[in-house]
Amino acid sequence: MPTLNPPGHGYLEICEFLEKRLKSAGFETELVRATGTPGDSGKYPRWNVIARREGKYRGQCVHFNSHIDVVEVGLGWTCDPFGGEVKEGRIYGRGSCDMKGGLAASIIAAEAFIALFPDYAGAIEISGTADEETGGFGGVAYLAEQGYFSPNRVDHVIIPEPLNKDRICLGHRGVWWAEIETKGHIAHGSMPFLGDCAVRHMGAVLAEMEETLYPALAERRTSMPVVPEGAKQSTMNINSFHGGLEEPEEEFTGFPAAIVPDSCRMIVDRRYLIEENPQDVAQEVVDLLERVKSQRPKFDYELREMWQVAPTMTAKDAPVVTSVARAIGVVMGRQPEYVVSPGTYDQKHIDRIGKMKNCIAYGPGILDLAHQPDEYVGVDDMIESAQVMALTLVDLLAETDEKD
Repeated sequence: MPTLNPPGHGYLEICEFLEKRLKSAGFETELVRATGTPGDSGKYPRWNVIARREGKYRGQCVHFNSHIDVVEVGLGWTCDPFGGEVKEGRIYGRGSCDMKGGLAASIIAAEAFIALFPDYAGAIEISGTADEETGGFGGVAYLAEQGYFSPNRVDHVIIPEPLNKDRICLGHRGVWWAEIETKGHIAHGSMPFLGDCAVRHMGAVLAEMEETLYPALAERRTSMPVVPEGAKQSTMNINSFHGGLEEPEEEFTGFPAAIVPDSCRMIVDRRYLIEENPQDVAQEVVDLLERVKSQRPKFDYELREMWQVAPTMTAKDAPVVTSVARAIGVVMGRQPEYVVSPGTYDQKHIDRIGKMKNCIAYGPGILDLAHQPDEYVGVDDMIESAQVMALTLVDLLAETDEKD
């Protein structure tokens, strides 16, 4: 299903599909719309599905959480991005790796466990949630605010993100998003000396970033086991850049008007380390802008912070970590690698809002394939990851001292 985000296509359809499958396995299900969250509208409602299956005896609750949204397709595909083509042991398609392969593996794991241990203790929950690719505010953040990830309800959370089948992801770096706008004065393009070009002002900001900020970020290193190696430093990505005239509609075939741009906007995506002070992350950008202002006549800017999430890392001796590690040892015959993700995922909301620390990411798929053309997930990887998840359920839920 092409659950593209933005804008948020097909959320209800995929939630209903998952609901039907999970009900057939004995789960009670609930569809929850995150009304009023960023992006939620009549045209693109933010739907989530939560399923829970109680065991025969009292016990702990294991929750598998997967996001249902995928990023835009992009260019460079050699197969249908939503065809689900199976070739040479791989399933191709946008979202196959990130992270519908993990979602499918968790459902198969739960179904297999229930078939073998129908009288288990505790509860199993599976959720399909919206908007992880744009911050998760219409998905896990909203559900955490409603208490769905409270420690009073859930004991262990596994997020089947594609961090490789023999890795346990303990957390992620921090993130700070902001929009910088430089301002100018509109004038006729044939007489730019009568105006003030906001794009040139932004060019000066970019030059200062290249000269001072990027070298400083490259010098900062973390002790967190972040993968890949390049993400062990602080980074900043220029997410988008808009200056001058708005992009015309596709049907427009004319030429642009001759103007001096009076506004230029740039969105930055800054990833920071657990060793960094979150307040310093924003302040160093403010300091940079003020340096540019001191060097350029008429330079004016506005900085709008969009959102920020601190780094998080679960302890290696947390119960869910040790249980998954044992299962990896059984299935693959080796000890797991413990890693930290370069980008955030929904653990950030489970931690900061739900106050649930016993949370990891574990699932099939190769991290480097996420958001790439010809994205795929290996069938064998899904099978082995499902076996690990099922054995984890055995470890946490199968045994009980209670009697009828």
